[in-house]
Amino acid sequence: MRAMAAELSRSAAELQLPGFDRAYFIAYTVKEVQKAGLTGKRGALYAVDPGTRTRRALVDVRVGDYAFDSSDDPELDFVEDGVYEPTSDVPLDGGADALRHALWLQTDLRYKQALASHLKLQGQRVYAAAAEPRRPSFSKAAPAIAADAPAPLTLDRPRWERVVRDVGAILATDPALFDAEVQVDFRVETRWLANTEGARLRTVAPLYAFHATAATRAPDGMLLESSIDLYAPTEAGLPDDATLLERARRLVADLAALRAAPTLDPYTGPALLEPAATGVFFHEVLGHRLEGHRQDADESGQTFGKHLGQAILPPTLSLVDDPTTARLAQTPLNGTYAFDDEGVPAQRVVLIDHGVLRTFLSARRPAEGLTASNGHGRAAGTLRPVARMGNLVVVAHDPVPVATLRDRLLAEVRRQKKPFGLIIRDIAGGSTNTSAYGYQAFKGEARMVYQVDAETGKETLVRGVDVVGTPLVTISKLLAAGDDIGVFNGYCGAESGMIPVSTVAPSTLFSEIELQRSGRARSRAPILAPPPAAAPSGSPPPGGAR
Repeated sequence: MRAMAAELSRSAAELQLPGFDRAYFIAYTVKEVQKAGLTGKRGALYAVDPGTRTRRALVDVRVGDYAFDSSDDPELDFVEDGVYEPTSDVPLDGGADALRHALWLQTDLRYKQALASHLKLQGQRVYAAAAEPRRPSFSKAAPAIAADAPAPLTLDRPRWERVVRDVGAILATDPALFDAEVQVDFRVETRWLANTEGARLRTVAPLYAFHATAATRAPDGMLLESSIDLYAPTEAGLPDDATLLERARRLVADLAALRAAPTLDPYTGPALLEPAATGVFFHEVLGHRLEGHRQDADESGQTFGKHLGQAILPPTLSLVDDPTTARLAQTPLNGTYAFDDEGVPAQRVVLIDHGVLRTFLSARRPAEGLTASNGHGRAAGTLRPVARMGNLVVVAHDPVPVATLRDRLLAEVRRQKKPFGLIIRDIAGGSTNTSAYGYQAFKGEARMVYQVDAETGKETLVRGVDVVGTPLVTISKLLAAGDDIGVFNGYCGAESGMIPVSTVAPSTLFSEIELQRSGRARSRAPILAPPPAAAPSGSPPPGGAR
């Protein structure tokens, strides 16, 4: 931090191309990632990462002022041919001179880029049509000063080698699972941030993850995949061995059931989304569309850009993003942090209050109706931060008992004279288009879907469909929310990279959900059965030879 502050002070005071503007804002961020892990298949270890460490820097240099600066140029980071681009790597040891040298090279490049971008933007304003007053390019922030204690990266290697082998062996018990992998990925990210406003931060974020994935094919050749994805801020926070082994057995059983399940034709009708599915649904349909930088960019669809103060959900629902909450009951939340990647304290933000849109997630480029960041500028690695979700929470103010919610599903199915409704227990992941150059639509892979008979209520597992729709239409079909609650932990990818996020949500009932035929590939399963297991030690080889 001393080295960063020294080079920051020198650049702020002396860096200027004669006849041109100085930078009005400079920020240095250095991120160190310590990693260790194991990967295995079928009871054997495939890869062992005993521990690696990297450090990389992001230098942000802005020319202009808070109202109008160089960051508005979408080509700001483009490096012209012939221009030397220094590495983002910085020294791993305490070499202050080497660190300052690396920051010096990056600062010089970023200043020149910012200066060229600001001049270009000024020229473009000559041709711009007069429109609504533009929002500031950047907002001021009080200098945050804090230092987390270091967190050692722990790895009980004997235990995790045993777990990787044992879970891999369980996934190998079903010959129809033609491939499966078990992975343990432990990491600690330490970030140092300093800027010319006076921020001085050291944050430490450990994340311990366990993954198990498996693949099989249905008799018609459809590829079916499922996974276990668990996260915790400490090694001890992951489940015990017995729980992990039981989850692996359940994964095998789920894929066997999916293999035998019939395919579902495209469907439109009533559906009940259980908590995990509701969480992914709200993340894709609403969460991304409430990120502040999407509200004024010409290339963005701006779905809710002019809806502040208007009802967009039933009055029985609110939507909150709260990175300051670390856990729900005993479940840690992935999207927790104390300071965002622009050095702003994390804040609990009520996005939708009893159905009415109140505000947007905002980074230091203010969103519609805001003059400052609300602590949601996030990025992976050395990418530039933009407004992103943390812990997205769906709040039900008048929840319905889950059993009643299922009864209401059947009642709605009968009212619409449909032969069946759906219960969607899990959505594996999703994607959404927020740009103005495509359809405002979303899609999620419905992994565990049950067809519920209108007369008997019998549930039948089906496969081969994706949840699809357009946001404004789909959310208008929301009827009620349950009194249960669930957590979805995972990673979200967008312009600023893959970041850890969570959603907390109840079950939800919709009068209409659309499912389309899945585009998952169909192909022939392996021709031969898997190789036979090795004979026990001491057994004679086949054919009686000795």
